[in-house]
Amino acid sequence: MDFDVVIIGAGPGGYVAAIRAAQLGFKTACVEKYATLGGTCLNVGCIPSKALLHSSELYHQARSTMANHGVVCSDVSLDLGKMLARKNDVVDNLTKGVSGLLKKNKITEIHGTAKLLGNGKVEVSGEETQTITGKHIILATGSKPVQLPFLKFDKKDIISSTEALSLDTVPQHMVVVGGGVIGLELGSVWMRLGAKVTVVEFLDRILPPMDSAVSKEMKRILARQGMKFHLSTKVTAAERSGDKIILTAVDKKDKELKFEADKVLVCVGRKPYTEGLGLEDIGVTCDKAGRIEIDSHFQTNIPGVYAIGDVVAGPMLAHKAEEEGVALAEILAGKAGHVNYETVPNVVYTWPEVGAVGKTEEELKGTPLRIGKFSFKANSRGRCTGENDGMVKVIAHAETDRLLGVHIVGPTASELVQEAVAVMEFMGSAEDLARTFHGHPTLSEAVKEAALDVDKRAIHH
Repeated sequence: MDFDVVIIGAGPGGYVAAIRAAQLGFKTACVEKYATLGGTCLNVGCIPSKALLHSSELYHQARSTMANHGVVCSDVSLDLGKMLARKNDVVDNLTKGVSGLLKKNKITEIHGTAKLLGNGKVEVSGEETQTITGKHIILATGSKPVQLPFLKFDKKDIISSTEALSLDTVPQHMVVVGGGVIGLELGSVWMRLGAKVTVVEFLDRILPPMDSAVSKEMKRILARQGMKFHLSTKVTAAERSGDKIILTAVDKKDKELKFEADKVLVCVGRKPYTEGLGLEDIGVTCDKAGRIEIDSHFQTNIPGVYAIGDVVAGPMLAHKAEEEGVALAEILAGKAGHVNYETVPNVVYTWPEVGAVGKTEEELKGTPLRIGKFSFKANSRGRCTGENDGMVKVIAHAETDRLLGVHIVGPTASELVQEAVAVMEFMGSAEDLARTFHGHPTLSEAVKEAALDVDKRAIHH
């Protein structure tokens, strides 16, 4: 079969690229090795984790915080099977929705493992082996969890984020190796459901790529919720003792530590998934980290072969992959497809949440800055709801007032950060954000107040 565009991988980058390509008139095929579409995000990533995060937070509220509102819940119990079944239903509905979108846009859906043969040819091995051709071939195969040599996944007791979404019982003690986004989110799920959770992080703070104010605030809040932290600590070995895993670690003072756990969740990053694609066979170049090298139009060194999403440089985020997919399809159609990497939002779906966009204060060292901050403790809506943990930090250029970064820890931070994304997309200033109407009482007023504080004129500071 001959196509204008062949996309390998039906995750957020791949299926979105396919839809946009079809909208632009290309005869399009999307190849996926797994039975369901949606990639890591829909199947074992963003979607199931957020479903569990929400369900586990409701359970936590019913057992503790709702009483503060005069809502007394007695005999609250956990039906873990039902919670997991609901999560599976959410995933099932959304993956079927993606398949429906491909059909609606007349995209050919092909299931099987793809291998590049060169000259626009792709071999797909599934129930039967077939060769298809594409004028443009887009690689969107995503990423997979990184394993540590001495902590290889057994998918039972030493687990990745995938297995952590489907545990049939609540662990007594879960040790999370890695204090990044995935570790904190899934650690939060099982902590709310009753597990003791200990986070061991090699660096000196959690959420290391984020602004230090965010890292500090989140550690304080999560520690108060019951999460234990060992920072500047390196896990060096693991051994089994009966039904337990004994981890050995060394802290910054070279003191040896031992952790006994029934589940060890390893979240030390993800790496591009390109195995079996035949990249070396046709000469596609990759960098030292295994990422496919591309030019400003997403093209590899092989004409007609492109790459987007987690297999290329940049943050491994579903929405980044989606925007790249749209931009590439538009470039192939002769349009001005473009991705503004300066405004990619980053979100952590703990509770409270983290929402961040732009540069951190550390990244802007040497740039003249003015910084505004505002606490949710002084936000009236936060007081009404009882959700007043966290803060907003607004960073602007000291001379131009251009908005350079906004970092939020607080309730619904994932939604609140989007107004900062919009302002930054139009190269707006802190003053633009400060002068914009915000309804009262709303959580978003905290963003306005932080923007006002850049000029030291916050009203409710």
